[in-house]
Amino acid sequence: MTDIFFTVFSIDGLLIGTILPFLIVLTVVVFVHEMGHYLVGRWCGIGVDAFSIGFGPELAGYTAANGTRWKLSAIPLGGYVKFMGEMTVSGNPDPDLPDSLTAEQLKSAFHVQPVWKRALTVVAGPMANFILAIAVFATMLAFNGRYIHDPVVAEVMPGSAADVAGFQPGDRFVSLDGQTVDTFADIQRYVSQRAEVPIAIVMRRDGKDLDFTLTPQLREIEDALGNKVKIGLLGVANSDEAGNGRLVRYGVVESVGQAVLQTWAAIEGTGAFLARFAVGREDKCQLGGPVKIADMAGRAAQKGVLWVVQLVALLSIGIGILNLFPIPPLDGGHLLFYGVESVIRGPVPTAVLELFYRIGFFMVLAFMGFVFWNDLFAC
Repeated sequence: MTDIFFTVFSIDGLLIGTILPFLIVLTVVVFVHEMGHYLVGRWCGIGVDAFSIGFGPELAGYTAANGTRWKLSAIPLGGYVKFMGEMTVSGNPDPDLPDSLTAEQLKSAFHVQPVWKRALTVVAGPMANFILAIAVFATMLAFNGRYIHDPVVAEVMPGSAADVAGFQPGDRFVSLDGQTVDTFADIQRYVSQRAEVPIAIVMRRDGKDLDFTLTPQLREIEDALGNKVKIGLLGVANSDEAGNGRLVRYGVVESVGQAVLQTWAAIEGTGAFLARFAVGREDKCQLGGPVKIADMAGRAAQKGVLWVVQLVALLSIGIGILNLFPIPPLDGGHLLFYGVESVIRGPVPTAVLELFYRIGFFMVLAFMGFVFWNDLFAC
């Protein structure tokens, strides 16, 4: 088995070119997510039995002075923090738990903490992912700035929605659905998420504002990493000359502010995609799993470190959003039950928790199976 493994992954430098970048990207994102849980949990006085990167058998690790076992496990597709007192599939304590912990340990067990401490500890994981994305974007903006273009039409594609509506070179976008646009990138970001959805557009031509309603056409394009993606397009192009292309530099505070806006835009975009996917308005091949992420990591590594770092930020946002879904055993599922617990002023019955957590596990496994099938066979 070992011989086969290394033979397969030595072909064409796949181990170095794809698998290694994938593991680096995923490990960083998972580590930050779990560290969010860990740090806030410790701040709340909750004991931690284990902090693991990966699942399954332990490959290496050590036990810290506070009793936490830090370890690297065999299956590098996630990780976990095991808080003191978590014993069952739903995170509830085992009925015999009081007998297995000292009085001092029982005080720091997860299940005895107030709801607000448990909720804060759980939500800290996704929040850490969003903070990582903000930090990455802010750093890139502070060091590199951003090249921007004014939202001016340089060219109208024949037969496009913009052409049919009568757009002309020199027209300037003022707003989309009432939202002011400042750069051509604002238009691309907004329109790409709204294929076949009418958009109210205000254009400025010769000093006068004109109202249009356009429906972006669904088109397949190739993104910067070579992925085939389907997005909405109006059929207009920009240029350095028409858009007054220029490099904008930001200070530290401005970089953070812009990074927050950029992260929020990515969150909105991901949320909009998932909403359309849920009602069948997105191609299933747009949703990928570990194999697709590994391929993207390999392509990003070929383009340079900055591309890998940017992929870390985008994947971190995706992981943060996914974990907030109100499905057990994801973080959002825990938060859902903490909300119920707050309303009913007491713990949710164990039998109910176990039932919903088992259903949740099945849903998560089904989703994983779906994206794996997409990666390997369907797309």
